[in-house]
Amino acid sequence: MTAQSVSIPKYHLAALRTVWLAALTMALLIAQTLVAQARPESFADLADRVSPAVVNITTSTVVAQGTGPSPIVPEGSPFEDFFREFRDRGGDGDRPRRTSALGSGFVISEDGFVVTNNHVIESADEIIVEFFSGKELVAEVIGTDPKTDIALLKVEADEPLPFVSFGDSDTARVGDWVMAMGNPLGQEFSASAGIVSARNRALSGTYDDYIQTDAAINRGNSGGPLFNMDAEVIGVNTAILSPTGGSIGIGFSMASNVVTRVIDQLKEYGETRRGWLGVRIQDVTEDVAEAMGLDEVRGALVTDVPEGPAAEAGMESGDVILNFDGKPVEDTRGLVRQVGNTDVGKTVRVVVFRDGQTQTLKVTLGRREVAEGAVPAAQPGGDEDAGPASAEMLGLTLEPLNDELRAQLELDGDAQGLVVTDVDNLSEAYEKGMRAGDLIAEAGQEQVTSITDLQDRVAAAKEAGRKSILLLIRRGGDPRFVALPIDSDE
Repeated sequence: MTAQSVSIPKYHLAALRTVWLAALTMALLIAQTLVAQARPESFADLADRVSPAVVNITTSTVVAQGTGPSPIVPEGSPFEDFFREFRDRGGDGDRPRRTSALGSGFVISEDGFVVTNNHVIESADEIIVEFFSGKELVAEVIGTDPKTDIALLKVEADEPLPFVSFGDSDTARVGDWVMAMGNPLGQEFSASAGIVSARNRALSGTYDDYIQTDAAINRGNSGGPLFNMDAEVIGVNTAILSPTGGSIGIGFSMASNVVTRVIDQLKEYGETRRGWLGVRIQDVTEDVAEAMGLDEVRGALVTDVPEGPAAEAGMESGDVILNFDGKPVEDTRGLVRQVGNTDVGKTVRVVVFRDGQTQTLKVTLGRREVAEGAVPAAQPGGDEDAGPASAEMLGLTLEPLNDELRAQLELDGDAQGLVVTDVDNLSEAYEKGMRAGDLIAEAGQEQVTSITDLQDRVAAAKEAGRKSILLLIRRGGDPRFVALPIDSDE
């Protein structure tokens, strides 16, 4: 059978080309449609769905008339009577006056629990919650948590209230769409949209875990909800970063996974009950890790162990906490949150690095709120003054602590160590923040009371092949560790 060639007429080729172009165009249109579906055409349906549960909050507070700023004039001045008359105009004199403030919030249950910021209702004598329908109800405070700036209120209504639910803030991704609602600058029930700009932001609090967003947040938005596209609250709008006081697209919402734990405790106890380990800690840096023989930079370095759960379990200053209750510890911030989120009274396993190896301690956690005012125990030690009277080493000029220096630095009578009397401005010690007046309490995780002690610790570190030595520094009673290089030290 002989193969035969088949020729296709040119007009058929043109038709095929037309069909191919049409198919390609259709595919591009379908792709554009799919991309468009990822970006909502409107937030209207979401706003309609959640608005009934978002509330405006008005607070009023009675303040003394004379608490505000006033002109200062010399006693007996001819202007004294004029300013007194100006201040008392209207006959009020020093009569207390009532001030008002605005904020936002949202209902989380049909029986009337409302979440807002603590700073919205702090010191308020009266709290009025206004609903989307225009209805107003008086709220009472169930509990507050200044550390996360969260407050839980309660209103009594004749019928079940519309409410919203919390979502899992840990699933929020940078770039996800979000919508903020609230009462910005008194403009009631306003919505603004944006994206998640960043996660796990810390501002100034111990338990901070903020979602950063470019959705417009202004004064009055405080306490309002940040919604994901499933109508779930993933954050409570709390703060903005702005040189002008208005929104510039950098807003912060406390993550819902922090808020829900706080709310559960406020509901049950009317207060928070956070776990307490009872240590002072600092981050592990590369030089600290090298000085201690750690194979990686992680964990939380214990700088002080006052009387408390950790001390009772045998934890020591200089331990590095690597694992808490079965979870790895990355840094001090992570450890603080892990401990705070653990039940008071729970016995946990804590893995520490000490003397080149790991140990596991069992610690029964106390309650942080009870221990907040505790004063760290003083360090033990005798009053010795051996070896040279002063020395220059590690970029520092040092003297053993004596009664005269103890009085000058206002140290406790049982404080021990070497006093830094001067610091070389070109030294690494200076770059790492050491200053005259610092007290070196330990070197190489052993107590030092004399120049000879420190020289011995440095020599031991060199013999062990260390490039740096770890010093425990105390300043104003606060301890911290500093690692200083010893290779070039003579």
